[in-house]
Amino acid sequence: MKKLILITLALILASCAGVRYADKPALEFEDIDYGFDVHYAFSDEHEMPRIAYIDEGSGDKTLLLVHGLASNAGFWRYNITALSRDFRVIAVDLPGYGKSQKGDYPYGMKFWAEMLDGFIAELGLENVVYVGHSMGGQIGITLSIEYPDAIDELVLAAPAGIESFSPGSGDWLASVFTMHGVKNTTEPAIRENLSINFYRWNSRWEWMVEERVRMAKAREMDEFAYTVVQSINAMLDEPTSHRLHQVNHPTLIVYGEYDGLIPNRFLNPGFPSAVFQKGHEAIPNSTLVELRRAGHMLMIERPDAFNVAVATFARSN
Repeated sequence: MKKLILITLALILASCAGVRYADKPALEFEDIDYGFDVHYAFSDEHEMPRIAYIDEGSGDKTLLLVHGLASNAGFWRYNITALSRDFRVIAVDLPGYGKSQKGDYPYGMKFWAEMLDGFIAELGLENVVYVGHSMGGQIGITLSIEYPDAIDELVLAAPAGIESFSPGSGDWLASVFTMHGVKNTTEPAIRENLSINFYRWNSRWEWMVEERVRMAKAREMDEFAYTVVQSINAMLDEPTSHRLHQVNHPTLIVYGEYDGLIPNRFLNPGFPSAVFQKGHEAIPNSTLVELRRAGHMLMIERPDAFNVAVATFARSN
């Protein structure tokens, strides 16, 4: 009996160990601490959504950092300081994400590409090196093709948009993600989902878990959940894998050796190297770099190696 009680107690404690932030207050999107000053482009009266961005450093070239699905400009916090020593570094919140304006917009690859083209023009940016992570990479491919004069070089970091999906598998993937699911994901599930993005999860990245758990209580959570669902649909509905040959900018593809998200382990089991090698072969003027012992969040997990790869590429063109 005593042994049974001890076992039951251990199970209860184990289940509670994954819940640390449930009792903390809501974290409004405008209050998320990125570690850098935040600026805004476009006023509420402008036809463009208001875009929040970080702007650090100076140099002959501007690195435009664009985050991936369900994240924000703060996910570049381990890269901005180092890269801003030699370049002007701008990290944006895409419309619908972070501190940028949210609403019933036609979120998608072409929509965001158009918004970023307008943002680049609004700030008068020149010699732009676009750096996009994951979904931000697919947006970058679209921007490169649709608005070739907006940027000069392209960095695709663990990019979506190279892996292709069959129509049936895409429909299944889209059905898995709903607004209800985004809003009501439990803290242990959030931590598990985030850990899949890394080769090895480390407790120093708990800030991502806390941020996401507390965001679920924020006033703009419904709008954020809508954006995430629309983003997933857009990645499937506006594929770029068949358009890679149209990318004419010098391009760096940098990926993690142990990317757990690309390729999709359920729909396209295989090795990340095979997917990104295929992209390298399809994009005419491209360079391929693999970061060892890194997962999908390579710019967070291996920031020094990532920063060196991006800076070396930017200096060489």
